[in-house]
Amino acid sequence: MGGMSYVELAEAAHGQMGACKACPICDGRACKNHIPGPGAKGTGMVAIRNYEAWQSVMVHMDTIHEPFVPDTSVTLFDRQLSLPVMVGPLGDVNLHYGPKYTMDSYNDVMLRAAAGAGTLGWTGDGLAASLHEGACRAISGLDGCGICTIKPWSRDVVRDKLKLALAARPAAVAMDIDGAGLPFLKGQQPPAGTKGVSQLREIAKACHAADTPFVLKGIMTERGAEKALKAGADGIVVSNHGGRVQDGVEATATVLPEIARAVGEELIVLVDGGIRTGIDVFRALALGASAVLMCRPFVVAMYGGGERGVRDYLAQLRGELSNTMEMCGAETVADITDGMVSW
Repeated sequence: MGGMSYVELAEAAHGQMGACKACPICDGRACKNHIPGPGAKGTGMVAIRNYEAWQSVMVHMDTIHEPFVPDTSVTLFDRQLSLPVMVGPLGDVNLHYGPKYTMDSYNDVMLRAAAGAGTLGWTGDGLAASLHEGACRAISGLDGCGICTIKPWSRDVVRDKLKLALAARPAAVAMDIDGAGLPFLKGQQPPAGTKGVSQLREIAKACHAADTPFVLKGIMTERGAEKALKAGADGIVVSNHGGRVQDGVEATATVLPEIARAVGEELIVLVDGGIRTGIDVFRALALGASAVLMCRPFVVAMYGGGERGVRDYLAQLRGELSNTMEMCGAETVADITDGMVSW
C-alpha cells in the first residue's frame, strides 16, 4: 500500500496546528509574521524569499546516458544516510504548533521516523531545560542517531547542556548561532546572545574531545563561514533560521554557492530554508551543499500522519530526487554538479 503524499498529509493536518495553516505548498505566505507560530520575523518576506529562490534555479536535463538506478545515499558524520535530507530542529512544538504533541513525544516520533528511513533528525532547544534534556534522552535511546542543537546561551548554561548532549553520543552537536535573534528569547532566562570565535572554539574543543563533530547553524556570508572554520567547526548550516531571526536578509540559495566555494573543501556545508521537494534538494546539492535540513514541512507531515507521515514524506523526497538525478544524468549524489543547474 502506497504512502500519503505531502499534499494529503497537509490536508490531514489542517486545522490542528495553531497558527500554521498546513498549506499544501509551505512557502511562508499564509503564516507570514506569526511568531510564536511558524512564520518569519517582521514583514515575513524572508521565508517567502527562501522558497522562491529555489524555484528560480533551473535544472538541466540530460537523458543521453546508460541506464542506471540513482544512488541517493550520502555519508555524513561517519554515518551513511539513505538520502541527503535531515529533519531540522524544532525548539517548542506547543508554543509554535499547538498541543497535539509534547516536545518529548515530538522528538521521540521524529527521531524514530528519521532513523527508520535511514537518516538523522536534529533536536531543538528552548527556554525550558526539559526540552534539551528530553532531546538528549531520545537520541541516547536511539544509539546516538540524531544531532543535538544548543542555543547560544551563557557560557555556564552551554557547558551544562553540552555535557548532557555529549553523554548521548549524538552524530554531532550543533549550535544555532543566530538563535539570539529569536524574538521570544529576548530578555528571557537563561540569556542567549552572540558568541565570539574564542568562545566557539571552547565548545568545538569539548566536542572533539568526545569524538563528536561540531556544527554551526546560521551562517549567511563567506566571512561568517571563515569565522566558523577558525572556531574549529566541522560543518556549517547555511541558514537564516527560516526568516525568524532577522528580516531583510538574502535567501539561503542565493548565498550558498559563494560560501561553498570558500569553505566547502574544509567544512561540511549544509543548507536549509524553503526546501520543499526532491528537486529543491537536487538544486541545493548542485549549488554546493552536501545535504539539506527541512523542518516546517516535517511538522506538518507528523501532525497529518505521525511517524508514518514523516517516513512517507522522506520517501517522497527520495523519489523526487532520484527521478531528477536520472533525468539529469547524475548516477550518484557526488555526480551532481553546478553545471546541472542555472539561475
